[in-house]
Amino acid sequence: MGTPSLPLADLVRQVRQTREYHRLTDAIPYTRFMGIGVENLAGEMLCRMRYAPHLIGNSLLPALHGGALGALLESSAIFELLLQTDTERVPKVISTTVDYLRSGKAQDTFARAFITRQGRRVANVRVEAWQDDRTRPIASSHALFLLSEP
Repeated sequence: MGTPSLPLADLVRQVRQTREYHRLTDAIPYTRFMGIGVENLAGEMLCRMRYAPHLIGNSLLPALHGGALGALLESSAIFELLLQTDTERVPKVISTTVDYLRSGKAQDTFARAFITRQGRRVANVRVEAWQDDRTRPIASSHALFLLSEP
């Protein structure tokens, strides 16, 4: 994992064409630290947060930290916007609401984002995160992003 030589906008354009999602997540130190990657699983673009001990918030259970789940949800939404829209800059969070539905176990966690509405400047995104069973999400979020400045 090296420092990317391309500006982010150029890298995003290349990843949109090649679908080499790891190039984008490898270029962002925060996603590397959190173990968040974008993968094409069964023809669907999903985010995976690989389990690591530093993601545990409650060591007695052990359970994933809520901030780690929030990071996965927000990152999933941002990657969905970067890869599915024409935006060339990282979308800025205007507001976000996270619902913690179940305790996250010490294992890999998946997330899928859906753009529910997109205007010229603002987009709404819904994200769900799960572990063993996709029909039993452990967290979900609704977020509003600024795509471009006036």
